[in-house]
Amino acid sequence: MTESSSTTPADTVAVPRTSKRKAVRAVLAGGLVLGVGAAVTLAAWNDSEFVQGIFGSGKFDLEGSLTAGGTYASHATAGAAPTLAFTAPLASNLSPGNVTYAPYFVRLAAGTTTDASARIANASATDSVSGAANAANLTYSVYNLAPTATCNAAGVASQTPIATGTNLTSVSGATDITLTKGADASTAGGSRLLCFVVTAAPGLVQGGTTTATWQITATSL
Repeated sequence: MTESSSTTPADTVAVPRTSKRKAVRAVLAGGLVLGVGAAVTLAAWNDSEFVQGIFGSGKFDLEGSLTAGGTYASHATAGAAPTLAFTAPLASNLSPGNVTYAPYFVRLAAGTTTDASARIANASATDSVSGAANAANLTYSVYNLAPTATCNAAGVASQTPIATGTNLTSVSGATDITLTKGADASTAGGSRLLCFVVTAAPGLVQGGTTTATWQITATSL
């Protein structure tokens, strides 16, 4: 009886168990090395820098006076508007064709921190006598003059108006004038003379009383 024997194929090599365990350990060790490398990357240095800005607003104030040497004050609402002093013929006794003049001085108040441009922004009027609607029968022009000039026919003869109205409720051709701030916080800016010229139209109604209000708006530059 022939005994059978088992043989290992020539192309099969048996790997000892100890060698397999070493290979596994080597792989695990490699995995641990990779893990340590990733941790180092995530722990990179970082830092922050902060910066701030501080902002303050300046001061801006337009004021006016009826006379060159008078007291200047702010008249910020229509209710606080001073009454212009028109020259003869008096504004209270006009007849068709009469022209009357009134000065008004404007400047930037002390403490104002920026120069400005100013213009006639609005005109309004009310008639206090029923049936005598003279707001539509009075025209006006406003001139920008040096503070030492005179607000009369001679003073405006060669000047171009900065605003006109075909009645007391309209504003046409309004242009800016420049106002400069004072040299320091305790000094007011240079003044300008605004000369208001009102002319009575042929349709002026007798016995009427009309109150006109002009708004002068200044804008910081």
